[in-house]
Amino acid sequence: MSHTYEELKKMTVAQLREIAKETDHEAVKGYTQLNKDHLLKAVCAALNVDMHVHHEVIGVDKTKIKQRIRQLRKERDEAGEAKDREKMTAARKEIRKLKKTLRRATV
Repeated sequence: MSHTYEELKKMTVAQLREIAKETDHEAVKGYTQLNKDHLLKAVCAALNVDMHVHHEVIGVDKTKIKQRIRQLRKERDEAGEAKDREKMTAARKEIRKLKKTLRRATV
């Protein structure tokens, strides 16, 4: 039976130990001595379950926005070296706006 990280995280230590008992994997050796955090990590490793959630960006082109942010950071640094406060402020504001756009589009 396949499990997701969220399902495993909501289980009790006893339930995780039952899964570890059924699994013959090096990561779950000594499962009776592990606390929930370590046991969860071991069970995820044994079952090949990804331990973090991948977020998706919907409605915008993430690559173009990230490229634009990188470009703006270079411009901001150059403006800082040239002591051009207006360009530096404008670049920082645009970077913030683009990051906010990415966060809002994240699901």
